[in-house]
Amino acid sequence: MANKHNIITIDDHKISMFSDGDKDFICLTDIVKSQDGDFFISDWLRNANTLDYIGAWEQIYNPDFNYGEFATIRSGAGSNSFKISVKELIDRANVISIRATAGRYGGTYAHKDIAFNFCMWISPVFQLYIVKEYQRLKEVESNQYNLEWDVRRLMTKVNYALHTDAVQKFVVPNSKKIDSKMEYAEEADILNMALYGYTAKDWRLANPEHSANGKNMRDFSSITDLLIMSNLETISAQLIQTQLTKQQRYAYLKKMADEQRVQFDRIDIVKSIKKAKSDTYLNAENLTHDEIEAESKKDILEANRRALSDFNKKLEKGLNFDPNADKEKPAN
Repeated sequence: MANKHNIITIDDHKISMFSDGDKDFICLTDIVKSQDGDFFISDWLRNANTLDYIGAWEQIYNPDFNYGEFATIRSGAGSNSFKISVKELIDRANVISIRATAGRYGGTYAHKDIAFNFCMWISPVFQLYIVKEYQRLKEVESNQYNLEWDVRRLMTKVNYALHTDAVQKFVVPNSKKIDSKMEYAEEADILNMALYGYTAKDWRLANPEHSANGKNMRDFSSITDLLIMSNLETISAQLIQTQLTKQQRYAYLKKMADEQRVQFDRIDIVKSIKKAKSDTYLNAENLTHDEIEAESKKDILEANRRALSDFNKKLEKGLNFDPNADKEKPAN
């Protein structure tokens, strides 16, 4: 599974962060860029206290940590000629708390515990700011009443009903299958394949424990995934009423999902959530389910209106959609 990236913003400076499982890594390279003084990661690593802190962290969380080799490295700290790079720490001592990555979000990243230590080395005030912003992001993710929870509820209750209603009216009456439930499952998997790249059965087989507890792939979807699925369900309900084959509808929905993901990835969804009070992002405690739903619908329905407007413009093309049209033509 790809790492989930996010952005921490401190005084208009953007600092990348990604999650790998339950571990969060913050970009030290971006932190250095955000500072006016001459700060270097290499200078921080030369510090004996830094190495002591990294070594302690690795002993607690890294069963494959090469403490013997790390002790050899640590013994040189303090001398004028001593220097150590991130790559050397990884190669020689097998540390996992610091990483060097390439590509779009490339740079030197450190586990949040180590990154906060780096920020303290730069400035205690800066460290307090970045800890506060990090906690804000985690609060949004963990708050049971946040927008993601409500979007998930809204999607399953509203737009999926539109989709299944279209299946009932336009697919089931013409079905040759013995059990009409198979048609609903197949149509749902057209959406799943377009967005996730796998079917509901594939997910259940890969996640037997979650499946046994009544969970499905949408329970683990991001806000972006849920917004795209909402749009796809609405568009699919329209396409089902046309004469397009399932293969043609899948190709069209896959193209729409990819295009919308590019657009949504440009938006900081977390920052767009409206904060109702200091300790919750959707003050649902004293609201009815209908009031919670109405609050969430405001932004979601606007996104749907934009998607439907785009869909209506393309519908005539969709009726004559050729799934091979976007394939690269062979050179003459």
